[in-house]
Amino acid sequence: MAVASPRTRLDVDERRAQLLESGRELFNNRPYEEISIDDIADAAGISKGLLYHYFKGKRRFYVETVRAAADDMRARTEPDPNLPALERLETSLDAYIDYVAESGAGYSTLIRSGVGTDPELDHIIDEMRQVVIDRVLNGIGLPNPSPMILVALRGWVGFIEGVSVAWIECRRDVDRATLRQLFVNALQAALQTCVDRDPELGGIVDIE
Repeated sequence: MAVASPRTRLDVDERRAQLLESGRELFNNRPYEEISIDDIADAAGISKGLLYHYFKGKRRFYVETVRAAADDMRARTEPDPNLPALERLETSLDAYIDYVAESGAGYSTLIRSGVGTDPELDHIIDEMRQVVIDRVLNGIGLPNPSPMILVALRGWVGFIEGVSVAWIECRRDVDRATLRQLFVNALQAALQTCVDRDPELGGIVDIE
């Protein structure tokens, strides 16, 4: 029994991952409110009863789908610590833009949480945003940011999200390199404004 247990657990995890990937594809193409539990089961190729066994219902399945999508984005955009600061930012943004392009409407669903106000979903998205902020702070060498820096970075993350949602609808008219440069310039401008207001930051914050 001790030998069989890990294998059984792996099978459960693999099946769960497959279901979440199926759900991600489904929610990428249709709004949450238009999808029934039967639609989810049909897309996954399983019975509705088995889906309930894994996720206890549509909302729980959606929450876990959002969590998996956020984890995937976080992993794919992990910066390479061996690169210079600006190149590290650019490569991470390239990976982020790739993710947005692949997800399409699903990215909008992820950012907007899809089911209205929901503290659990808000927490997942806020955690993802905080990861981005922490990466920038690490990249500019500022472990103890001032409130002004935090406001600027939170605003920058919101700017990226809003622009990305708009880009999904018109990305044929805006190439990826231009989009990435827009994000980089916006961050540099936000940080420069902070430095201008607090000259002491000039010797700390690396914005190049």
